[in-house]
Amino acid sequence: MPLKEIERFSVSYLQILDEKGNVDKELEPKLSGDDLIRLYRGMFLGREVDQRMLKLQRQGRIGTFGPCTGQEAAHCAPAFAMTEKDWFVGAFREVGARLMRGESILQPLLFHNGFEEGNRRPDGKRILPISIIVGSQTLHAVGIAYAMQYRGEKDSAVVTFFGDGGTSEGDVHEAMNFAGAWKAPVVFICQNNQWAISLPRSKQTSSRTLAQKAIAYDMPGIQVDGNDALAMYKATKDALDRAHAGEGPTFIEAVTYRMMMHTTADDPTKYRMETEVEQWRTRDPIPRFRIYLEKKGIWDDARQKKLEEEIKNEIDAAVKEFEAMTDFKPDAPFDFVFGTRHDEIEEQRQAFLEEVRKEAQNA
Repeated sequence: MPLKEIERFSVSYLQILDEKGNVDKELEPKLSGDDLIRLYRGMFLGREVDQRMLKLQRQGRIGTFGPCTGQEAAHCAPAFAMTEKDWFVGAFREVGARLMRGESILQPLLFHNGFEEGNRRPDGKRILPISIIVGSQTLHAVGIAYAMQYRGEKDSAVVTFFGDGGTSEGDVHEAMNFAGAWKAPVVFICQNNQWAISLPRSKQTSSRTLAQKAIAYDMPGIQVDGNDALAMYKATKDALDRAHAGEGPTFIEAVTYRMMMHTTADDPTKYRMETEVEQWRTRDPIPRFRIYLEKKGIWDDARQKKLEEEIKNEIDAAVKEFEAMTDFKPDAPFDFVFGTRHDEIEEQRQAFLEEVRKEAQNA
C-alpha cells in the first residue's frame, strides 16, 4: 500500500513590537495608556529589584538567587494578561511577575536569604511558591487545573513558567501529556533564554523550535518574541481565552535571553562570549517598550525620573524592613529535615549554633 499523508503541522512566530519600538498596528493589543504604563512599571520594577538583589548578594546580605534581567517581558506581560481567578505557577526567575501578582518586595529578600517566610502566599492571591526543582511545578499546575475542571470552576486557568532546560525534563512532558489528554486549562510558557545553566540551546535538543513540542500533545504551540511585551501579552491572552472557554492547554515558547548568570553561584564568562550578550542587549525588552510608550506620547524623561525615584524608595524601604528583622530562629531548618529528630542532625544543629555563637562574639 502506498504511503499517504495523514497530518501536517506548522509552528507560527509572533512579534508585534520590534527592537526599535516599531509596532504592527494590525496586531497591536487594544490596551489603554494606563494599562501600558502599568505593564511598563511592572517590568521596570522587576528589573530594579533584580539588580538590587544582585548587589545585596555580592555584599553578602542575601544568598544565592537566579537573576531575571532581560526576561521581564516573557513573564510580566503574561502576568498582566491574567485575571484574579487565574493561578500563577512559576519557577525561580519571575520576580517581576510575582510582584505584579501581589507579592511584596520583602518576599524575595526573605526567601533568598533562607527564610521560608518569603514563600508565604499573599492572602487571597492564587500564586504558588518559588519552585527550584527544574520542571516540577508544571505537574502542580496541571493538578490545579484538573481540580478546577473537576469542580466545575469557570473562567479560571493556570499559567506555568519554566525554562528551555525544563523541556528536557520528564516532568514537563508528563504534565503536557495529561493536560492534553484532559483538555485542562493550562498555559505552558517556556522562557527559552538560550542557556540551561552552561548548556546552550543548540546542544540541548535538535528540535528546530521548542514550540513544536506541543504537537505531540495535541495542543496549540506558538513561538513568540519573548522580549516583545505586546506579543507576549497577546499570545497569553489568546491562550487564556481558549482555556477559559474549555478548549484546553496551549504551549508558548518565549524566545528571550538570560542577560546575567544562571544563578549568582555561576560564572557565565566560562561558557559564553560577551559578544553574544551584547548582541542580545540590543533586544532588551524594557528600552524597547519605553520607546513604544514615548512614540505614543504617554512617556517622557520626567515621568521616567519620577518612576525611578519612586521605585528606589520602595526597594530601599523593603531592604530596610528586611534587615531590621532579627527574630528568626537560626536553626529552624534543622527542625524540618525529618518528621522526627535524629542524633546526627542534632549534632549538626549544635555545631551550627556554636559557629553562630563564635561569629557573634567576633563581630
